Amino acid sequence: MDISVIKNQAQYDVALQHLETLMDADPQQGSKDADQLELLGLLLEDYESKHVDIGLPDPIDAIRFRMDQASLKQRDLVAYLGSANRVSEILARKRPLTLRMIRALNKGLGIPAEVLIQEPGAELPEDSDIDWLKFPINEMFKQNWFPGFKGKLNDAKTHAEELMSHFLQIIDHEKAEAILYRKADHIRSEHEMDRFSLIAWQARVLHLANENPLDVKYQTGTVNKAFMQDLIKQSWQDNGPQVARTFLNRHGIHLIVESHLKKTYLDGAAMCLADGTPVIALTLRHDRLDNFWFTLMHELAHVALHFDDECGAYFDDTDDKQPKDKVEQEADALAEEVLIPNKIWRKSAVRESYKSSDMMALAMQLNIHPAIIAGRVRYETGNYRLLNRYLGNKQVKQQFIL
Repeated sequence: MDISVIKNQAQYDVALQHLETLMDADPQQGSKDADQLELLGLLLEDYESKHVDIGLPDPIDAIRFRMDQASLKQRDLVAYLGSANRVSEILARKRPLTLRMIRALNKGLGIPAEVLIQEPGAELPEDSDIDWLKFPINEMFKQNWFPGFKGKLNDAKTHAEELMSHFLQIIDHEKAEAILYRKADHIRSEHEMDRFSLIAWQARVLHLANENPLDVKYQTGTVNKAFMQDLIKQSWQDNGPQVARTFLNRHGIHLIVESHLKKTYLDGAAMCLADGTPVIALTLRHDRLDNFWFTLMHELAHVALHFDDECGAYFDDTDDKQPKDKVEQEADALAEEVLIPNKIWRKSAVRESYKSSDMMALAMQLNIHPAIIAGRVRYETGNYRLLNRYLGNKQVKQQFIL
């Protein structure tokens, strides 16, 4: 073949075919055919650079190729994508890559940003100006939230960005940024919550839930008023909180108890794992049965009312007695109705008498723990000296390992 500059598609096709023939022959280095092979390769590359849009490889194909190159298993991608379920969803093309995942894959596995973003010449935007030392590194370190980290506290502070970037991968990047930069509207508190501590606590809860998968898959629509009423009837038992966790687990719902971090003023939250599994999280900062059952019902109300096709994350300080958010008002209303139906409450004698005998009679009528009624009386009257001995003080934490 007479080798010359390639000027059109026909010449390109002929040259490409001749290149494949020479490659199959595997000519010796320094031979005439080897020189032709090298020259053809240069001419074809020049033509392709000017006329052929080869395009970018598919991101998932690029990830799988890198896995093959480095002999990586799916579990090895958890460090970059956040959880085993999320890795499976990404590789099955059921979930898109987030910017945080793209950064992790680019930095950790060396996959070009333009391939992962699917824009020729694309570069990763600079990380947002997060002050990583604003996260509660001290508290997290002391509570062993970095189990794989072998250094001391000062080392943890030095590597704060690396530690926190990995720790927060389990949270959707865009939602986390919305909370950090006060764009989220699902935070209820009468105090100014520390957003960095709030995000760290959320990640901790999701890690705990992810590490303890449930045997039952949650079915959308399971949580409704009737479901909540069935659950609250378990409150009369001495180990009611433990029974509640078992009850929820049997229906594919996590109940996680994790102490609050300083400056979060947090009682409970409702959120989801990547696969849609609801997670109810309680801090038990008020170690009382009345607070446990109200907070639990409030968070389940969020699941019933506000978890549609995509669940959000709801954070609640139940000391806030006047929620302005309509969503929180709806959750309060459903929780109160489930705990003590309004029709029954309006006619109950204890509303006026504040007597323990009337409280016990109503508790027996509804088959619920008297602490729930005592809490309602105190809340409505604003008199927190009433019925104090019936609140179940220090009867919740002892049922959970904290």
